[in-house]
Amino acid sequence: MKKIRKMAAAGISVLLLVLFLLPFAGAASADQTAPRAAGAASAAPKSGPVFIIPVDQEIERGLQSFLTRGFQEAANYGAVLILLEIDTPGGLVSSAEQIGMMVRDSTIPTAAYIKGDAASAGSYIALNAGSIIMKPGSMIGAASLVDGKGDSVDDAKLVSYWKSKMVGAAELNGRDPEIAAGMMDKNIVVNKPELGVNKAQGQIIALSSDEALKAGYADSIAGTPEEAIASLGYATDDIFRVEHTGAEKMSHFLTNPIVMTILLFIGIAGIVIEMLVPGFGVPGIIGTLAFALYFFGNYVAGFAGSETWLLFILGLVMLVLELFVPSFGILGLLGSVLLVAGVVRAAYSYTHALFSLGIAFAAAAVVIAIVAVTFKERGIWNRFILQDSLTKEQGFVPVLEKLSLVGASGISITLLRPAGTASLNGERVDVVTEGSFIAAGASISVIKVEGGRVVVKETAE
Repeated sequence: MKKIRKMAAAGISVLLLVLFLLPFAGAASADQTAPRAAGAASAAPKSGPVFIIPVDQEIERGLQSFLTRGFQEAANYGAVLILLEIDTPGGLVSSAEQIGMMVRDSTIPTAAYIKGDAASAGSYIALNAGSIIMKPGSMIGAASLVDGKGDSVDDAKLVSYWKSKMVGAAELNGRDPEIAAGMMDKNIVVNKPELGVNKAQGQIIALSSDEALKAGYADSIAGTPEEAIASLGYATDDIFRVEHTGAEKMSHFLTNPIVMTILLFIGIAGIVIEMLVPGFGVPGIIGTLAFALYFFGNYVAGFAGSETWLLFILGLVMLVLELFVPSFGILGLLGSVLLVAGVVRAAYSYTHALFSLGIAFAAAAVVIAIVAVTFKERGIWNRFILQDSLTKEQGFVPVLEKLSLVGASGISITLLRPAGTASLNGERVDVVTEGSFIAAGASISVIKVEGGRVVVKETAE
């Protein structure tokens, strides 16, 4: 019995001890779970609008204008992330620099999702982004300088300049600068076995998605833009994709070098034909429409300003005035200069514009010559040429010809020196000698009659 009491007392003591320690255990448990809860809260995806902006064309000022609009829309919507969806063969270095600056200076976090190729200037844009996520099978690199014909540029200054830009973009986000230099300079050697990069002289670095991940040029690999957004810790339930407007798509087509050349050809041929062979109407309308499409495409793409329209219109007016106002060619020359200046300034490249304009002029000249010859009776030059002639066939006989007097004889009534009056066949007639003087009363004969002109000579009695 005594034993049972001891056991009961011991049990009660243990129970009291447990009840005493239970609040401390709960506090400890709460302390241990608090970090986990906090960790779970920090791992929650960041919500807010996420903007996907495609970089899926050649890099030029048109793309730059499109991206500017996309970044502005993202800012207006309060976006928490901008994802550049890149698949481009490259393009103009000047435009790539401006886009890279836009990416660096953006107050909205910007990441690059390479779904295809980030080649040449495209790799520079990607390197300026805070994070790079690549799709399996995609590529980044091959950023050597080439000219408009695709030939390698070896100018030391240009190569050094572009290398500094690539290296600076890589260092901006802690990526190995030597690899960036090796992407564009074929003359350097890069040996980074720990990063899986080995470049010999004469080669250019281009990294696949797996190679870029190992080399630190990709932060992760994702199959879709949504996966890329999720990997960056952002929610995917509020995604906006910036699309090209109809005008931008049309502009992209109209600013194609081949299309630009065709538009210039049609515009020049149509307007000149309308001026030289007026009355048709159709060539003038088509030519004006072609020039309007040319300037519209370049204006929407961001190449042309309103001053290009003004230059072109002034040039066209001066060319028209040259046809009606005698200016010794001054108006025509000034008009041609203004027209060419407007066309060239509207294009994204002066070199391409002059080349396209030269081809268009040559082709238009051939067509204009053919049309002018075919419709020569309707040409504007007919306004400045006297078409009517006073011929016998048309009934114009100003003086009655006296052909019957040829061979007739008579006497000079007055002194012929060399003109005067004579009596021929009993009729007083105004006559003229061939240059000699004939005294009055001399015998004469008619040697020829030319209209109202009767030519005589002196004859011996």
